[in-house]
Amino acid sequence: MTTIDALLQEDGLLVAPGAYDALSAKIAAQAGARAVYLSGFSVSGSTLGLPDLGFMSAAEMIERVRAMANAAGVPLIADGDNGHGGPLQTARLTAAYEQAGAAAIQLEDQALPKRCGHMENKEVIPRAAAAAKIRAAVGARTSSDFKIMARTDARAPLGFDEALRRGEAFLDAGADILFIEAPQSLEELEKIAATFKGAPLTANMVEDGKTPYLDAATLQELGYKIALFPVSALLATAKLLENVYGGLLKEGRLPETQERVTFQRYNEIVGLGDYLAEAEKFASE
Repeated sequence: MTTIDALLQEDGLLVAPGAYDALSAKIAAQAGARAVYLSGFSVSGSTLGLPDLGFMSAAEMIERVRAMANAAGVPLIADGDNGHGGPLQTARLTAAYEQAGAAAIQLEDQALPKRCGHMENKEVIPRAAAAAKIRAAVGARTSSDFKIMARTDARAPLGFDEALRRGEAFLDAGADILFIEAPQSLEELEKIAATFKGAPLTANMVEDGKTPYLDAATLQELGYKIALFPVSALLATAKLLENVYGGLLKEGRLPETQERVTFQRYNEIVGLGDYLAEAEKFASE
């Protein structure tokens, strides 16, 4: 498997589609994604049927990281929210994510309870306290191959200038990748890229969110290194489920016009043939 280090050293933009379970991570990788993003927003919705308001526990997230990292077969960038506590808790979560097979952990500076970065009324902790969590995460990893992605949500509650100051503080604290969440204009995206030129920068493309929704080519031209599309698959899947269940209940069966994979194709996606062949090999030995 190509490492996240190798991907960051390559020319061009790394597009990391958002996934929410092992199946979606596997399909993203099979579609050609070279890295996959574990979206906390999407995991909360798919696992609990709840909004992204900090309902998922650290233990639940660690198990989801383990399942998705194993299924994807490509580097998994995993949402660690705000570390689920202070520096000590952040350090423990970082070590657990690395042990579970993630390639990178994303850590933000929101106060508890946290919420999606494109929701209203976010609160952030003091800059020094947030930088302390980044230092704790850096110290907790066993290998520099495991990356720390530091995210600030300060743009909305404290203003754009404070978000930039926090970006500098997080890089000084040892973060490998910088993620300034929810800039509100193209000019702000350009300013971030100019301010932190040379640092690996993350752009978060959320449909209907606060940031201009740009394509990968434009983000690369601006100077970003990673583009996350965290909820694209979840939003599309939610619409698909509405159509499937609505159509099934209306017509008494799945409508013939409903697009789907075949039963055979699904089994190919999850590798049924390989597992059956392996079982046969064990039985014959």
